[in-house]
Parts: sequence; structure tokens; C-alpha cells
Amino acid sequence: MTNVPDTPLGRLYRAHIQLILDKNIEALLDQYTDDAVLISSFMKKPIIYKGREQLREHMQGILGIEGLETDIVFWAETEDPQTLMITEQITMHTKDGDAHMRFADSWVLRDGRIAIHFAGMVQHPDGSLA
Repeated sequence: MTNVPDTPLGRLYRAHIQLILDKNIEALLDQYTDDAVLISSFMKKPIIYKGREQLREHMQGILGIEGLETDIVFWAETEDPQTLMITEQITMHTKDGDAHMRFADSWVLRDGRIAIHFAGMVQHPDGSLA
């Protein structure tokens, strides 16, 4: 993991990635509010997950990840309200080989937990752009 600042949101992001690597879905879900909304473009069409159970469904996809390398290209955060906007170059190691992608993630936090997560895939593993 490169280019992550040592700030409260930087530490939350580092923990987020480590929980993904550890496949610790329950602890990952604990980073979100109970009524969190996650909007994903991973499947080339928008999918909206609301609440802990739907987020759990989305997080099941991390179980196939064997490794994850993230390089932060852009990082911006605010304190009040607490928000994060990043772009990342990602390499995921899976049983089918390495997948190279670009993400644009944004978080809106409430009481230190993620309330809204825009999980934007910018470049899919096949090289196509979102």
C-alpha cells in the first residue's frame, strides 16, 4: 500500500484494506453504519447495497482475493463533515491470476463510520473503462 497519509482516515483506509486481506467480513462491516449505502460499479452497471445484510452480500466477493496491492494516485479528505475521495491503482491476486484495475472510491462518514461508500471501478480487469 503506497501513498496513504498518516491521518485518521488514512488509518481507517489501511485497516479497511487489511480486513479485506484477512477476509474478516464482520470487522469490515463494523466500519460501516448499520444503515450504510454502498453504490458499486464493479459489475459494469450500478448496484446499490443498503444496510448491513446487503453489504455482507457485496463483501462476499472479497473471499476470492489472495492478495491486494493498492497505489493511491489521488487522496483528498475533509474533517467536518468527514469525507474521503481517492483514486487507486489496484492489483488483485486471485486463483485465476492477477487483475489490474483502477478505482475511484469516496466515503462519507458519520460518527467515524462509513455511511455512504461510492465504490467506483474506473478501469475493469479487461481494460475497459467504466
